[in-house]
Amino acid sequence: MADLIDHTIYGDDMQLVEVELDQGEGVRAEVGTLTYMEDGIEMQTSTGGGIFKGLKRAITGESFFITTFLNNAGGKAKVAFAAPYPGKIIAISLNDFGGRIICQKDSFLCAAQGIEIEIAFTKRLGAGVFGGEGFILQRLEGDGMAFVHAGGTIVEKDLVAGETLRVDTGCLVAFNDSVTYDIKFIGGFTNALFGGEGLFLATLTGPGKVYLQSLPFSRLADRVLASAKFQQTGEKKGVAGIGGDILGDLISGR
Repeated sequence: MADLIDHTIYGDDMQLVEVELDQGEGVRAEVGTLTYMEDGIEMQTSTGGGIFKGLKRAITGESFFITTFLNNAGGKAKVAFAAPYPGKIIAISLNDFGGRIICQKDSFLCAAQGIEIEIAFTKRLGAGVFGGEGFILQRLEGDGMAFVHAGGTIVEKDLVAGETLRVDTGCLVAFNDSVTYDIKFIGGFTNALFGGEGLFLATLTGPGKVYLQSLPFSRLADRVLASAKFQQTGEKKGVAGIGGDILGDLISGR
């Protein structure tokens, strides 16, 4: 049984979640997401279930280790986590999802101690042909609170039985275990060369709830790389110049 943790989410578009732990309670988090912790919180970094589980995460591009934050103080103590890019934090009670939910590997932030974190699905997109990136899903299983992160704006879709939704693979955040999912190639020579979108879409079929994000990290990274170029004068842009370009584009809606 997972620990019963209390939490507060702070901020608007650059959020963090503060978790309050009673004595002996703990929370598991991805490496590198810690913001702060109070006295009495102890960090325990491990593979989260043996070397095999650590190797499975490493093979799919995840961190080999996962960190548990335990409250060994005499009373309550708080620890906070934040994702590394702008967006929203979604608080999910696994009890409301039948004890299991599927999420994108980059979206998991933290979860109550006792919730199991497993690799649910992996697929190489266009391997050997287009050099596409991998599509990896994690399964969170248990009866407590979990927190996932989404970039930009969150959209919730409630699919009825048999209803299908096609989603850019990067925009998928999390969904019910009852939802059937697959990856399909868009097809078409013109689409592949000039479509401007990904070559693969995730196909989701209800019933179940689906969480989507408007600004996946891959798109944000692509925009940063596109701005890191020579100016027309031939001078290189610094970090401030790149940031100004991105901010200006976002404000102008380009």
